[in-house]
Amino acid sequence: MPITRRLLLLGSSCLAMLAGLPRLAFAERARITVILTNDIYLMNDTRGPDGRMRGGFPRLAAVVKAERAKGGNVLFAHAGDTLSPSLLSGIDHGYHIVSLTNMIAPDIFVPGNHEFDFGKETFIRRMGEARFPLFAANMRNADGAPMPGFKDRTIMEIGGVRIGLTGAALTETPEVANSGDVKFAPLVATVEQQAALLRKEGADFVVAIVHAPRHQDLQLFNGHVCDLILTGHDHDLFLDFDGRTAIAESSHDGHFVTMIDLTIDVDTSEGRRTLSWFAKFRIVDTADVEPDPDVLAAVRGFEAELSKEFDVAIARTDVQLDSRTATVRTGEAAIGDLFADAIRFTTGAQIAIINGGGLRGEKVYPPGSEITRRDVFAELPFGNHVAVLDVSGKVVREAIENGISLLPRFAGRFPQVSGMSFEADLSRPPGHRVLSIRVGDAPLDETKMYRLATNDFMARGGDGYTMFRDARQIVTAADGPLMANEVMVYLRKLGTVRTGTDGRIVLKR
Repeated sequence: MPITRRLLLLGSSCLAMLAGLPRLAFAERARITVILTNDIYLMNDTRGPDGRMRGGFPRLAAVVKAERAKGGNVLFAHAGDTLSPSLLSGIDHGYHIVSLTNMIAPDIFVPGNHEFDFGKETFIRRMGEARFPLFAANMRNADGAPMPGFKDRTIMEIGGVRIGLTGAALTETPEVANSGDVKFAPLVATVEQQAALLRKEGADFVVAIVHAPRHQDLQLFNGHVCDLILTGHDHDLFLDFDGRTAIAESSHDGHFVTMIDLTIDVDTSEGRRTLSWFAKFRIVDTADVEPDPDVLAAVRGFEAELSKEFDVAIARTDVQLDSRTATVRTGEAAIGDLFADAIRFTTGAQIAIINGGGLRGEKVYPPGSEITRRDVFAELPFGNHVAVLDVSGKVVREAIENGISLLPRFAGRFPQVSGMSFEADLSRPPGHRVLSIRVGDAPLDETKMYRLATNDFMARGGDGYTMFRDARQIVTAADGPLMANEVMVYLRKLGTVRTGTDGRIVLKR
């Protein structure tokens, strides 16, 4: 008999014998597509640097709906930051955002710090309107109880594979938002604890959805705390996979959507379950996606509502306000004082410096004029956010020197200030023009630290304010509210504007 024939017969006999034995090992396989979005504030698409329109809820909805229509197992995760900041959120406190998110309800949502921009009560009200699961294992009410509607973790079974889910909110939320008496435990330690509990409860594969800064993401990743980490907060398009743990963040505002195709196998032998898995990443540029018509129609409705709300008066002025270029870029301007006062007041900073070039209304508001929301947005069209920095007195002096360095030319960098005053001699060379600076009633102390409110453009070094780049950020550009919304809050509080120029800036020419 040929040897190949004998081997075939032997193999057949062995197979027959094995068929008669109890099954000792078997495999279960789950195929899951994970969709991640995070930090989506704007309703509709915006034009990118390449001239193409991308982002917004209608394009995100088209991606999610298309993936769900394929009929496979889809897990759509939202890693937070969405109720604010946006133009309409300044009016409806995020109602429209929850409505749009409900149209493509995530399977898990973790709040970001911006969910608390309007306070704890508004946060609870908005989350009560959500028709999607809410997770935040490290977030507790003042009495230690979970927040209404939130859970710490859960296990879902797909194809016989047990998928554990947990979520954690930004630990630093109380420092950058209005979270009231809500308590936030350390994020990394909480996720470690929840992952251990999920595995003890039988989870084969653990997914953590977090709103966290990158250094905390990397602690989780390098510690292999979970199998998959889905994160938000840094606004990056960020992916990594070391064969043991995968991590992803999906840019911001729906510009890109990360899809992670997971193949998870679980072998069971003698009561022990052994996991093997692989991740395949797909990045969807939403510039290549047609907006979903239903969600687009809803967005158009909200945009029409926003347009009507623009013409609502929020204050009147008893003094003349002048935002023309020749005024705001060459000397103290009443409107510059007013807007700088606004961000100093709303942030609790000691001083504020804004660039005159950020005021773009080119308008005179005579005494007795009403100021509308449309006026504020016309004055602040760039969508700048408020940033709060800790800076030395030396840095404050350098900033003022920079702000007046191009005079007598009109200069967008010209500083409009609050909580401080300065005197300068323009006949002296740039960099040596400042004669004196006072903070409140005291001379500037160059060795002392001051809390400064400014806009995100300047905080990043824009208009020559490079001395701000290395400052300790108390409220970062990513965390800060829209400057326009803060100005409106301040104007509503004032009711009547009586802030004229008051000698904050004295220039000798």
